[in-house]
Amino acid sequence: MTANAARLVRFGTGFLGLIAMASFLTGHAAEPTRQGLPTDWSHQHLLFSRPATATQAARLAQDDRYWQQQYRLSIPHVMSEESRDLSAAYLPDFPASHGLWSEDLGSGGATGVGVYPAKYSFRITTVSCANDYVVFSTGLLGSSSQASIVAYNNMYSGCGGTVPQTAWAYNTGGQILTSPVISGDGTQIAFVQTSASLEGVLVLLKFASGGTVGAPKTPTLAATNVAYNTCSAPCMYQINLKDSHGVDTDDRTSSVFADYTNDILYVGGAVGWLHKITGVFRGYPAEATTGGFPVQVNPGNPNPLASPVYDYASGYVFVGDYGGYFYRVKATTGAVTASAQLDHGTGIVAGPIVDSTSEKVYVFASSDGGTSCAGSSPCAAVYEFSATGSMATPTESQVGVSALTPSPMYEGAIDNAYLNSANATGNMYVCGNTGASPIIYQIPISAGVMQTPVTGPTLTSASTGCSPVTDIANPNATGGATEWFFASSQNNGSGNNCSSGGCIMNFKSQQWQASTAYAVGQQVLDTHFQIQTVRVAGTSKATAPTWSTTLGATTNDGTTLKWLDAGPITAGYATWLPSHGYLLNNEIIDSNGNIQLCITAGTSRTSVQGHPTWSKVVNGATTDGTAHWREVGAAATANLATAGGTGGVIIDNTVSSGTMAGASQVYFSTQSNQTCTTSGGTGACAMQASQSALQ
Repeated sequence: MTANAARLVRFGTGFLGLIAMASFLTGHAAEPTRQGLPTDWSHQHLLFSRPATATQAARLAQDDRYWQQQYRLSIPHVMSEESRDLSAAYLPDFPASHGLWSEDLGSGGATGVGVYPAKYSFRITTVSCANDYVVFSTGLLGSSSQASIVAYNNMYSGCGGTVPQTAWAYNTGGQILTSPVISGDGTQIAFVQTSASLEGVLVLLKFASGGTVGAPKTPTLAATNVAYNTCSAPCMYQINLKDSHGVDTDDRTSSVFADYTNDILYVGGAVGWLHKITGVFRGYPAEATTGGFPVQVNPGNPNPLASPVYDYASGYVFVGDYGGYFYRVKATTGAVTASAQLDHGTGIVAGPIVDSTSEKVYVFASSDGGTSCAGSSPCAAVYEFSATGSMATPTESQVGVSALTPSPMYEGAIDNAYLNSANATGNMYVCGNTGASPIIYQIPISAGVMQTPVTGPTLTSASTGCSPVTDIANPNATGGATEWFFASSQNNGSGNNCSSGGCIMNFKSQQWQASTAYAVGQQVLDTHFQIQTVRVAGTSKATAPTWSTTLGATTNDGTTLKWLDAGPITAGYATWLPSHGYLLNNEIIDSNGNIQLCITAGTSRTSVQGHPTWSKVVNGATTDGTAHWREVGAAATANLATAGGTGGVIIDNTVSSGTMAGASQVYFSTQSNQTCTTSGGTGACAMQASQSALQ
């Protein structure tokens, strides 16, 4: 590309951005003053790498979701004060954390590992204790004494009064086992529930304050779509999901996907029917019964569908099924193109990830049915398709061993480097090894092509299930820009705070940046899945250095910048023991939350002498009996016990620096009963936790 052409692309992208931003903020909102932002399961499934041409920019500018992503990337996230102290997460005698808050959803409540809460931020650049809210489905059948769905506001630690507060809680007459979504203006919720008679029902909900989890309100049921359009909250409208013959079908596996631009919802069903609902938030909601919809994607072998993803750029809906097949459906005609069987284990249980810019589609399979992994076993796999190309020959990336009865394979996460690249270059993190202990893998992606996976941390010592993976970049973290990915194990978590049970864990995924000023103590994840810590400040080179993989060794980068190899990223670390023999290159976590590397083998101090005075300086030395240690940086992981593991994780606000404490956190729910500390009670818990420390 010539310099003039490149300038034209940058100008065109910026100009289109101004036009589309104005359209998004005013064109679709019921209230012109609203400048809010919904965040739900779908926002990590339809993504946009940076447009490289004016044509790409013009195409993406028509999609509201593109601008939603731009707000998340361009406005700094703020971390609260309680997020900044990592040390508490690692002290062996520190009381176990229960998150910043933990609210009881009801005994026996479990939404499902693949289910996410949904968050609405009333303003893009500021927080509102009264109007920002987060929505959780409880996973329980609604009744007069049990809510099926609940929302919390006043959720930030800097808000006054009780944190959080129940904004509203409703009995909607069914059981919600999929993820809710929020309208663009934040006034409506959409989800699918299963009725008491085992029918799938799409629910559109207008909410108002009132009710609790144990004493919910029941919204007025609008008899027609016209009545719903004008009803006063709280009210709801229901559309039974039916096949083309008018027979009711169920849905416990497919979350609704909102096409904000065209005001359409897509959702799957139990026997392979894909539904299209028009006029959902701004018109008169009705199921499309022409133009090929509803469509049964595989009539000869019907299976429950996973969550669909609609790509505005290509005009296709992408969806997998529990039989292991993947489908591309034309949104205007219902025409279906199917893949060969991809998953020979649990089936495709998660929605795909679609990069609308590069037109790449990533699909997650628990077993490829082959013999390429250890012991001639099948492999867990990620498949890559072209959005508009052949469905016959996807590229496969193998991510650990599978088995005859593997754990499900949930969606991975794309990192910030990929989203900011102009050619789909970055990384995907995925929890694989579905036939044994779950392991995190990094799949490098170069110009839209998956490369050889890099093996990362093992999450547990047992063969158990793993959650979806979520990646969160925070450019405003203390000490410099930081990025984490989150995943949970359903049992036997290996982290220091996991108590050998279900556990959510985070891991630093910040990538090295060219020509960037780094301060002592900042950390990046290198290309070997090892943590590198700055020990001498400086500015990085224009090209990445060749990273040392030797513990404690130095990598030179630029004129003065020096990195210290802190070792492979891991879920947990050993703690210091008195009178213990330590070997060269043993690592422990000290009482300050920093990692100490044994540089001289020996025996530690006695229990009478107690902990040595640990160096808090990167590369600083500590003498401990006859053993000697070197500080190699802060622990690049944190963890929190969560019974049964968690569902999917979403991030909080995208707000400017200086906002109140607690204004940028993460949200998830547990999959089994535990003590929910802020509300009291024992049940599945809706939780808020800090990004870095999971406190």
